[in-house]
Amino acid sequence: MKPMKILHTGDWHLGKIVHGIHMTEDQKYVIDQIIQCVEKEQPDVVIIAGDLYDRSVPPKDAVELLNDALTAICVQQNTPVLAISGNHDSADRLGFGASLFRGQQLYIHTEIGQALTPITLEDGAGAIDFYAVPYTEPEEVAAFFEDDHIDTHHKAMERMVQEIEATMNTNHRNIFIGHTFLRGGEETESEERLTVIGGTPYVEAELLDSFDYVALGHLHQAQKITSPHLRYSGSILKYSFSEANHQKSITLLEIDEHQKVECEKIPLHPRRDMRIVEGYFNDFIEERVIRKTEDYLHIQLLDDGQINDPVSRLRELFPNILRLERKNFFTQQSLTDIQQMKERQTMTHEELFAAFYKEIKGEEMPKERERYVYKWIQSLMKEERNH
Repeated sequence: MKPMKILHTGDWHLGKIVHGIHMTEDQKYVIDQIIQCVEKEQPDVVIIAGDLYDRSVPPKDAVELLNDALTAICVQQNTPVLAISGNHDSADRLGFGASLFRGQQLYIHTEIGQALTPITLEDGAGAIDFYAVPYTEPEEVAAFFEDDHIDTHHKAMERMVQEIEATMNTNHRNIFIGHTFLRGGEETESEERLTVIGGTPYVEAELLDSFDYVALGHLHQAQKITSPHLRYSGSILKYSFSEANHQKSITLLEIDEHQKVECEKIPLHPRRDMRIVEGYFNDFIEERVIRKTEDYLHIQLLDDGQINDPVSRLRELFPNILRLERKNFFTQQSLTDIQQMKERQTMTHEELFAAFYKEIKGEEMPKERERYVYKWIQSLMKEERNH
C-alpha cells in the first residue's frame, strides 16, 4: 500500500534583509526549486512550519512571491498546503481570508483554537490527522485557557498538547506541526529568541512523543531532536554567517499504514552562497584565495600592515562583500570583551534590560520591576507583530 508522501519546509522569511541586501531574488530562486520538487515528487501535502514572512508587515514583493508560490502548489499542482504562523509573522495578517482559502486546499492556522482541531487527510491506508499549532506567547495561551499558571513556553505547549491528546484518535496517524524551540536544538544568530521570564524559552521534546511525526519550524539548521520523527526542516536560505556551514534543504517523508516514517533531505541550491573566507589582501586580489564571485562574503584579512581602501578594491572582484574585518586586529581584543559579546547575543530582551539596569544602577533589578519590564516588552512585541 502506497504511503502518504509529505514535503516539510519552513522559515522562508520572505522580505528578509541581510546586511542591507534584500533577499527576495535569492528567495524566489530556491522557492522555484521547492515548486519543481512538488512537480517531481508529487507529495500528498506540503507543510510550511511558520515564519513565512520575516516581519509582521512584509513588503509588496514578498507578498507577491508567497502568493505566486502558494498558487503554483495549491492550484497548479493541486497539492494541499498546511501552514502556521511563526514568531516573525503577524497572525492577523497571515490568517486573513483563511476560511476562503480552504476551498483551494490552503490551510493556514494562526489561532490557538484552530490548533485543537485536526486537519484530516485520507490516503489508501486511512486517515492522517494534522495538528497545526501556530506560534503563541505564553500569556496568550494563559488567557485562552484562563490559567494564570501558564507563564513559560513549555507550560503553554504542555497545555495545548494535553487538550489535543484528550480528543486524539489513536487509530489515525497523527502529525504535529509547530513553531517552537525544543531543548537540544542547535541555534544560530538568525533566529529571534523567544520571550521568557523566570525560566527558559525551551520546550521539552518528550511532550510530543504521542505524535507519529513532528514537523517543526523556528531553528534554521535542518536537524532531528532526540529521535528521527522530531525534525526541523531548517530555513530555505542562509540568513547569517553563523549558518555558513549549513546545507539548506527541505524534508521529504513518507508515513505508511503502520506509522513507520522514512525521511529524506532534498538539498536546496542558492543563487548566491554565503561564505566566510580568510587570507591575505594580495592573495584575494590575485584570486588565489577564491575566484571572482557574486557570493555573499565575510572576508577576514590576515594582513598586519595598513591597506589603502581595501573594500573598494576587493569589491571589483567580490561585489557582495557583506562584512570585512582584520582578523589579527580582532583577535588582539580582550577575551573578556569577546565573551561578553557572545553572551549578549544569546540573551533575551528581558535579560539585556536587566544587565543594562545593573550596569547603570550598580544593583540587581527588583523582582516587581522585572515583572513590569516583562509586561512592557511583551506589549511592544505584540504590537509589533500586529502592525
